[in-house]
Amino acid sequence: MKTTKKSLLSSATYLQSLALVGGAAALLSSTAAFAQDAAEEDAASADQTIVVTGSLIRNPNLSASAPVATIGAQELELRQSNNAEEVLRTLPGAVPSIGSSVNNGNGGSSYVNLRGLGSNRNIVLLDGNRIVPADLVGRVDLNNIPLALVQRTDVLTGGASSTYGADAISGVVNFITKQDFAGMEATVSEQITQRGDGNVFRADLTMGANFDDGRGNAVLSLGYQNQKEVYFGGDRPFSTLTLESYDEFFVAGQGSSTTSPSRFDIGGGRTPQQVSRDGTGLSNYYQAFNFNPYNVFQTPFERFNMYGQARYEVADNIEVYARGMYSNNTVETIIAPSGVFGSAVTVPVSNPFMTAAQRAYLCSNADTNPGVSGNQTLTAAECSAASTASKFLANGAANPDYREFTFGLRRRTTETGPRISNYNSQVFDFRAGVRGNITDAIQFDVSASHGESKKLQTIQNYVLLSRVRQALLATSTGACQNTANGCVPLNIFGPDGSITSAMSDFISDAATVQENTKLDQVKAIISGDTGISSPWAAEGINFAAGAEYRRYAAQQSSDVLAKTPGELGGAGGAAPDINGGYEVYEGFGELILPIASDMPGIHELTVEAGIRQSHYKIAAAGNPTFDTTTWKVAGTWAPVPDFKVRGNYQRAVRAPNIGELFSPVSTGLTNLGTDPCQGLAPLSSADLRAVCIAQGAPADVIGTIQAPTAGQANITSGGNPNVGPETATTWSAGLVFTPAFLPGFSGSIDYYNIKVKSAITTPTPGDLIAACFDNLSAASATSSACTSIRRNPITGGLDGDPATTGGLFGVLSNLGALETSGVDLNLAYSTSIGTVFGQEGRLSFSFNGNYTAASKFNANAVADPSDDAFRECVNQYSVNCGSIQPKFSFSQRSTLGLGPVDVSLLWRWVNKVRFEDAQLESDLEAATDAGCTDPAGTDPDGCMVDPRFRTIKAYSWFDLTTRFEVSKNFDLTMSVFNLFDKKPPVVGGTVGSTSYNGGNTYPSSYDALGRRFAVSARLKF
Repeated sequence: MKTTKKSLLSSATYLQSLALVGGAAALLSSTAAFAQDAAEEDAASADQTIVVTGSLIRNPNLSASAPVATIGAQELELRQSNNAEEVLRTLPGAVPSIGSSVNNGNGGSSYVNLRGLGSNRNIVLLDGNRIVPADLVGRVDLNNIPLALVQRTDVLTGGASSTYGADAISGVVNFITKQDFAGMEATVSEQITQRGDGNVFRADLTMGANFDDGRGNAVLSLGYQNQKEVYFGGDRPFSTLTLESYDEFFVAGQGSSTTSPSRFDIGGGRTPQQVSRDGTGLSNYYQAFNFNPYNVFQTPFERFNMYGQARYEVADNIEVYARGMYSNNTVETIIAPSGVFGSAVTVPVSNPFMTAAQRAYLCSNADTNPGVSGNQTLTAAECSAASTASKFLANGAANPDYREFTFGLRRRTTETGPRISNYNSQVFDFRAGVRGNITDAIQFDVSASHGESKKLQTIQNYVLLSRVRQALLATSTGACQNTANGCVPLNIFGPDGSITSAMSDFISDAATVQENTKLDQVKAIISGDTGISSPWAAEGINFAAGAEYRRYAAQQSSDVLAKTPGELGGAGGAAPDINGGYEVYEGFGELILPIASDMPGIHELTVEAGIRQSHYKIAAAGNPTFDTTTWKVAGTWAPVPDFKVRGNYQRAVRAPNIGELFSPVSTGLTNLGTDPCQGLAPLSSADLRAVCIAQGAPADVIGTIQAPTAGQANITSGGNPNVGPETATTWSAGLVFTPAFLPGFSGSIDYYNIKVKSAITTPTPGDLIAACFDNLSAASATSSACTSIRRNPITGGLDGDPATTGGLFGVLSNLGALETSGVDLNLAYSTSIGTVFGQEGRLSFSFNGNYTAASKFNANAVADPSDDAFRECVNQYSVNCGSIQPKFSFSQRSTLGLGPVDVSLLWRWVNKVRFEDAQLESDLEAATDAGCTDPAGTDPDGCMVDPRFRTIKAYSWFDLTTRFEVSKNFDLTMSVFNLFDKKPPVVGGTVGSTSYNGGNTYPSSYDALGRRFAVSARLKF
């Protein structure tokens, strides 16, 4: 390893020296490739199929009324991106979604989340067409996008449902592929971190040719990628220890209470006991489990992908075309070992692994008769008699001396290894069609497609609760009461390592979950120039009209282990069988009406309108149906060629997806830092005590209830067959300026506003807690908001066996509302700087910034639509807010070109963010009730988020890239990412949701890998 690091550092020094060719001016200049990319790509595609994102009308002379951010092929090359999610995650205005930086919560796919409205509220397109989704939620897996063949990526903000159908509430991401590719291009790249891990290897080969005198073209692209894991800890000391956000900094014993050696939740208000380190006795719970070293910042990933497309002009003005894609992806998530997470178990007093000291304590404290309230303990004589008693006498009769202990077991089975979920996804999507000209001005396009996605999750090294319970009922060290399945008695009373390989093999097994989705589509469009024009306009009225049919089907099927609640220790809930589908019949139309042009005060004035009518037929009992209508109006006005005003107003719709309609209610996990019933608070409030008991907490544990383990509480949730579509109003207004007095400069500024009504949502954990515990009264103990919360029958907490602990209750409904608004600013400039060092010099600059004014959520807007009822998450983080969404962020690229060499610096910046105000206020109230000392000050006593975790300062990252055109056919690109090795902020691991708050930081929002090096070589003919 030392040799590897030394060679890496030497390579880094050489890389940086090459990258600085051209002098320090490259670092001081402002630059960008966005505008340059767009200009070059527009020119390159002038004679090819025109794809205008946001419109069905394909006329290059008509300018867009909606803001579209474009990421060109050059920018993708400079970033050396291996996955589309990596790029989209860093766009100003986007919020990190599930991707390679998400480990615990990654379902084997990568998604995009525009404007923080959720990854299920946007559409991902390929050349303007839908592709098969990867899950029951209807989301497209970005791992399947063939980046090697992508010419540009358009990101359209705001609703686009009238153009593309349901789901496009927050916008559209449209990947445009290279058309009429001819030649061969082979690229090989390698990336690695400065610490010698996280290696990423990628190779792509693209071949294309024109044939039959240019009447046809065919292209094939093949790709392979292999990405290695990066573990928490090691050379990244900020993530070595599990830090509880709700505790003092670096306090011993932080982590999970499901630990090793075993912890026993005795019940009856007794202090939890833990097997002593030497395995001979029991002690008051003393050591939590540090799960960080088992988790990863970068998930292992392997991909084989193939993409082909072809077209052929079969007759004058008639062309047939087809494209097909296949992708085989494998993603692995690696988390801490499985175990028994607070489930109730029964152990004979005569268990052969129990020491005399352990038996004596349990006889005096543990419950031996759960059917009677309170802990029913044993006398010394009863304990002695039971210590050797078998369940049955020699004649088969029940032994009257036989006794059993019942308690909650928390045992981390380190001996079985980490929990691994292997997700293998195979995606096939094929489209074919015919297009041509009806007249010189009117075109048609008819196409059909079929796509399938199959994702198999293989769950490894998980402990089976039923096997544990069977193995604890042991008659000797070699035999169980029930000998089925080749039972091997289990030792939970020894030190860490006391579970042998034979025991481990018996209590653990693999499980599988299969998820299949299908999408069939047929679409027909007629578009063109009507031949009618305004007397004041140079362009005619353009139109598009057509019809579309889509059929979605999705299934989830699990084996008996995966679908049994609580069976897989630490699986986060059962995976029930799901089967559903729906059909959509649509008709749509769009008009672009140039009103005037080349007149005094009106260089260009254009109005747009569009409408789409949809009919949904759900594949369910009774075949329920519903109809939706979406529409848009928009316009542009350019008083002079240098300046343009644009705006649009849209009514968008999102229909419920298969998961929301057909998922049964089940118990899983959510995030919750504190519990109002924890600690001493219920002892000082009769109303609070009554509520805690009404929720299922035993009366004798009041005053001893603990906070949710590792910040995770149970939640019972699921789909709702009665939810209907959600609607949104979206509008934007902006300015575009391309001043003639400054050639090469362009800029735009746009305001956007999106409001979603009847949102299909589940309340946040904070909302569910507040609905019950805010404004408590004597009647609260019988209110549904309180009694729907179900507690652990042993500990009274909100975590434990999902078979007995329902936790919070949050089923989907149409009661929610979402709102967001903000401003996008985009600037670009490119100019020649003459001859430098004998080479023609060029300088380019781009700035892409976003200011998010608001990002609000109201779980019950139907009942209370007031502003005070909305939860604000912009610039704030907590378990209620998911990924971090800063108020202001930008990316700025500066590129200096000298002949065959480009030196480019990318600067990414996000502003300071803080812990959520509403959650902090709620925590403070609960901490005060619980009798914590100085909860708002510097000594939070575990009742509040540590003051040092309540803010994250503004952050900057710099990426330096040098590209060499070694020859006409060969170029080399070398990069240093996170140039100054900026460390991520430390906020503990329980301040936010598990998916995005891991390793004591937010690894999707802040670079946790540190300085990385990349090199790629491209050969083209």
